[in-house]
Amino acid sequence: MLLAIDAGNTNIVFALVDGADIRARWRIATDPRRTADEYAVWLHQLLALEGYDRSVVDAVIIATVVPRALHNLEVLASKYFGVSALVAGRAPVEWGITLDVAEPSSVGADRVVNVIAAHTLHPADLIIIDFGTATTFDVVDYSGAYKGGIIAPGINLSLDALVAAAAKLPRVAIEAPESDSVIGRTTQDQMLIGIYFGYIAMIEGLVARMRAEIGRPAKVISTGGLAPLFEQYTDIFDVIEPDLTIQGLGIIYSRLTGK
Repeated sequence: MLLAIDAGNTNIVFALVDGADIRARWRIATDPRRTADEYAVWLHQLLALEGYDRSVVDAVIIATVVPRALHNLEVLASKYFGVSALVAGRAPVEWGITLDVAEPSSVGADRVVNVIAAHTLHPADLIIIDFGTATTFDVVDYSGAYKGGIIAPGINLSLDALVAAAAKLPRVAIEAPESDSVIGRTTQDQMLIGIYFGYIAMIEGLVARMRAEIGRPAKVISTGGLAPLFEQYTDIFDVIEPDLTIQGLGIIYSRLTGK
């Protein structure tokens, strides 16, 4: 089976992929100082809990936006699984799509992998929203070409900045409000309304502007750990694909190897 690794700025997701099926997934906080040995101890225990031996892993593919984390993940693959890791965006793993932007080399690997997965699963004009450390909006045309997008602060990052800059404001949990009222009666309610409904307003406003600029109907695909958080109070999402990056890594591996 394939071990797909999505190394983001906040978390690293490891997933056991069998063809089109994701058999198991695990998440750990990103720390570039974490060694291959530390990953191995943690991951082997989790494999065992799911009933798998490490010998089931016969390939590893990595997408990362954290260059300092890559070396130890490659060592993990070679030392503990006996394979050379494939790295998305590095030969022999070619993207196979057009990056129709001014600086193609600057596009994050996770965003390109998302584009590949989204277009494979939903071939049409697309807007992909990924809720991570940053919230990214990516535009894909009907041919599968990446046309560009938007980078905005993630919702947790926005909340952290607010709490850090205002001494008397408490930390609140990011969650859907209990009602759709936008007039808060307590400080905590007002903060939650501001961050939550403010974020929805940003999403809806940016999608409307992007659709107008695209000039054709565009389906909105959302992904990332926080994607389901917003669906209660907006109908902007056509599809939620929580595992889009992992699915993309599986698709890239399959195209490269025929497996």
